[in-house]
Amino acid sequence: MDTETAVRRGALERLSPILMTALATGLGLVPLALAGGQPGSEIETPMAVVILCGLVTSTALNMLVVPALYMRFGSVRRAVTTSAEPAADNLRPAGSP
Repeated sequence: MDTETAVRRGALERLSPILMTALATGLGLVPLALAGGQPGSEIETPMAVVILCGLVTSTALNMLVVPALYMRFGSVRRAVTTSAEPAADNLRPAGSP
C-alpha cells in the first residue's frame, strides 16, 4: 500500500471517532457558552467559549495537518527505519547468540 492510500484510509477511519468526541463535548458546553448574562456564570462562559474554540481548532488540525505531515514525513521515517535495522544487530550485549 502506498503512502497516499494509507494516509487517506487512516484519516477516514479516524474521522468518525474524532467528530463524535468533539461533538459530544461541544454540545455539552453550548449551554454554558450561551449563558453569558446569567448571574454566577462570569467565569464559566468565557471558559466554555475557549474550550469550544479549542475543540474546533484541534479537530481541524487533526483532520488537516496530521495527514499532511504523514504525507510529507511518512516516507522519511520508513527510509530511516529501513536503514537503521542492520545497525540494531550490532547493539546486542556481549555473550548473546
